Amino acid sequence: MTQPSPSKRFVPHSLVEDVLAIVTGTLFVSLGIALFNQAGLLTGGTAGLAFLIHYRTGLSFGLVFFLINLPFYWLAWKRMGWKFTLKTFCSVALVSTLSGFHAHFLQLINVTQWTPFYIALIGGLLMGVGFVVLFRHQASLGGINILALYLQQTRGLRAGKLQMGLDICIVLASLTVVTPMALAASILGAFALNLAISLNHRPGRYMSA
Repeated sequence: MTQPSPSKRFVPHSLVEDVLAIVTGTLFVSLGIALFNQAGLLTGGTAGLAFLIHYRTGLSFGLVFFLINLPFYWLAWKRMGWKFTLKTFCSVALVSTLSGFHAHFLQLINVTQWTPFYIALIGGLLMGVGFVVLFRHQASLGGINILALYLQQTRGLRAGKLQMGLDICIVLASLTVVTPMALAASILGAFALNLAISLNHRPGRYMSA
């Protein structure tokens, strides 16, 4: 069987593909975030910090998440380029908006009656798959994601494993905000999220850009 030539192995994404991927990825991530919010759970990264502030102050998660990410765009621009930064900015803006949009519909089905461990598993996997879609189109959701992707590109570290450790630290820092059961469910959610990333986004495996 004839092997594809090296020039055919790297197929850049078109603008339309990038746009559709960013919309798809942010829909998945924002739905997972909305599920976590309805159940009073936490996640890691800048989203985890946004959850902590949201639970303590009552400020909109979307607004807090958008503002927290602002300082990280400089690193993205300097280290990852303007295309990555623009895609990331659009992704963060979409998640900030869509998370509130999903919340209105989730209230109609009363997800608060679901077990928090089920919500953590489903929400974590949704966010993980959404992150993979964004990563494969050279986009992120700012903050720790930018740092994880940068270290993966420069040091060969897996973004999923690095973020898993940081996420668990943030979740453990939330002991004064959530109940022990919610904390346990949040750790399960962080594991599910980062497992999806670790299994599906490894350095050198995905050839398109």
